[in-house]
Amino acid sequence: MRKRIGLFLCILALFAAAGCGGKSEEWSEYKIFYINKEQTKLAPVAYEPEITDDMALIQDMILKLSQNPSSVDYKKPLGGQVEIRSWAIESGQLQLNFGSEYSQMDRVAEVLCRAAVVRTLIQVEMVDGISFYVGDAPLMDQSGNPVGVMTADSFIENPGEQINSIQTAVITLYFADESGDKLVQEVQERHYNSNISLEKLVMEQLIKGPIGSKGVSAIPNGTKLVSVSVLDGVCFVNLDEGFLNQNYEIEEGVVIYSIVNSLAELPNVNKVQISVNGDTKLTYREEFSLGTVYERNLDYLN
Repeated sequence: MRKRIGLFLCILALFAAAGCGGKSEEWSEYKIFYINKEQTKLAPVAYEPEITDDMALIQDMILKLSQNPSSVDYKKPLGGQVEIRSWAIESGQLQLNFGSEYSQMDRVAEVLCRAAVVRTLIQVEMVDGISFYVGDAPLMDQSGNPVGVMTADSFIENPGEQINSIQTAVITLYFADESGDKLVQEVQERHYNSNISLEKLVMEQLIKGPIGSKGVSAIPNGTKLVSVSVLDGVCFVNLDEGFLNQNYEIEEGVVIYSIVNSLAELPNVNKVQISVNGDTKLTYREEFSLGTVYERNLDYLN
């Protein structure tokens, strides 16, 4: 009987040891997060480290983020002038120190870089949160406020396609009025497949035009949506070259804010960046730089 009890206790001890793995057991398959070549979203790649020490693992992951991935479809988030100069961790908070060159990145590149670094390094057992410093100062957001401590939940991406069901959404869209110099608001109830995001649904309906007869689509005819994603509250809309086909009957501000205001109605979107085939170094017509991250503006509302 004593032998049986002893054996039973040993088995319990083994199960207890297996159950105490915590984060490292659950996250035994690590990923390095790169950026897709269109620079619209993150691309995770499986990573099997040969080291177990957390400090060495952080250093190795930083090295991987600075090296070219094996696939030409992905880009490294760090490298060139944008690199982590030093880092330190205390009480689970990892501080990454960048040079002043970090602040010279455009908005899209910066957010994707930050998301890739955070989502990669937060996997390490001893890391609970990550903060960025540029020079000796904490990283600031577009409003001039410190970004603060980040985790994987700080970045929102489009859901995957693992769900396939019909859902109903009420969306608020802004179209051009008949004169082309104002916006008109239209609320639509739409049934949609849940494997697409609400951002994509909004853009598809904007391109199609209003249900009623009060207005017209402000987006140039023939424009196609290449991609749309949300990171850190910023919605990145990538349109094809059809967006550059000008309809001068509609004011350029109406075109821009038709997109911006419609997407800003979604709860996870605060700002919008528009690009053409991934290029933000363009000016839409005469006044609106695509390098600008736009916020809601109801001045054009009729």
